[in-house]
Amino acid sequence: MSQFLEYVMLFFGGLILIYMLMVILSYSTMLVFAFFQLRKQYRLDKEEIAEDYIDMIYTKPVSIIVPAYNEEAGVVDSIHSLLSLRYSQTEIIVVNDGSTDLMQEKMISRFQMKSVHKVVREQISTKPILCIYQSDIHPNLWLIEKENGGKADALNVGINFAKYPYFCSIDGDSILEEKSLLRVMKPIIMSNGEVIAAGGNIRIANGIDVQLGAIFQTKLSKNYLVVMQVVEYLRAFLMGRIALSKFNLILIISGAFSVFSKKWVVEVGGYSTQMIGEDMELVVKLHRFLKENKVKKRIEFVSDPVCWTEAPQSFSVLRKQRRRWQQGLIESLWKHKKMTFNPKYGAIGMISFPYFWLVECLGPIIELGGYVYVIIAYFLGQIYYEFALLLTLLFVLYGVIFSAVSILLEAWSMNTYPKLKDVFRLTILSFTEIFWYKPLTLVWRFEGFIQCFLRRKDWGQMQRTGLSKQGLSQ
Repeated sequence: MSQFLEYVMLFFGGLILIYMLMVILSYSTMLVFAFFQLRKQYRLDKEEIAEDYIDMIYTKPVSIIVPAYNEEAGVVDSIHSLLSLRYSQTEIIVVNDGSTDLMQEKMISRFQMKSVHKVVREQISTKPILCIYQSDIHPNLWLIEKENGGKADALNVGINFAKYPYFCSIDGDSILEEKSLLRVMKPIIMSNGEVIAAGGNIRIANGIDVQLGAIFQTKLSKNYLVVMQVVEYLRAFLMGRIALSKFNLILIISGAFSVFSKKWVVEVGGYSTQMIGEDMELVVKLHRFLKENKVKKRIEFVSDPVCWTEAPQSFSVLRKQRRRWQQGLIESLWKHKKMTFNPKYGAIGMISFPYFWLVECLGPIIELGGYVYVIIAYFLGQIYYEFALLLTLLFVLYGVIFSAVSILLEAWSMNTYPKLKDVFRLTILSFTEIFWYKPLTLVWRFEGFIQCFLRRKDWGQMQRTGLSKQGLSQ
């Protein structure tokens, strides 16, 4: 029995060790590409580039769609930030997805909105529209009241209503910087139509000072859980998405801030209302459609535009969010599983899908098993102790070093958090990630597996506190 246990321990130890080495190699490669890409951007005069393309953007008007459900705490600030965007032609479409709070009344009162009659062409099937409102003081601001059907259905309603060839989806609790839309549209303009979708950078807004949609001061939240999410976002966006985007391998651009060509989205049937991860599912559908029809187009991530969004401030809400994200990821990968290792789909099938299956999908199970293995191995002693020590060092390299480097890269290239004490605090907290935050998120993502296996649909709803209130209180 002891010999059998020894074989089992050595087998699983070797498996986890190989997996960690593969992940570290992948992340190291992405880090190198991200560094050179950020250095290239750093050398450019971003102000000059933005101004140079303002005239060109006149030919690329954008419909901004804001799906909103019970967003009374932050929707007004979000709309003010959208009205302040430096962009020549936009319309703002807020879609009220059957809210039960005072969001609609608040909008109608604040922006002097009145009911209007307007015919909407249904290119994508959706839940019925109940009423359409237009602002008297901002004629390009619309509010659509509809039956509850979920975020994807609300976005599809906005797409049907939109009159412009490109649309930008943004969450109802998010704040855009004044040039964010200008910069996220830049690759679409410069590519002459080759880029059909682009996603912007997301930053955690908890703690910043927001007044009427304008950001007066960026600072870190006092909530340690929120700060750890800041570290996580920096690592995911600055390192992973920059590198994948460079080779047109990205499968996820954040639903909190992304721009799409309306034509291609309608072609693939819009957002999937039966999928929890509607943002990833849309990107995967687009890639699949383009490859199957042999159309050469690109989907990019743009690191410069920043969208500030509210993050969960409690363990219970964060647990629901991560469980939902993991379930959406699994559902989308499984639905399009035929693309995996399929040369018909090029690098997307041969590189992106295997990476997302191994690292993003199966990663939580393997890494969680690694934590359990380390604990057991320390008690067994002898060779297992050496295995445990080696795995611990790899966990530190994977979970701490990459996070710390991402923080320093952000401070060097974008300077979102200008104060040295904020950078120092982020770096110090990143060293604690593997001891509490990482294990918790692995458990929650593993629960997403269980939810998916049991076929339970739980979209969830994050409780908002409002960014203006946070800025005054933190």
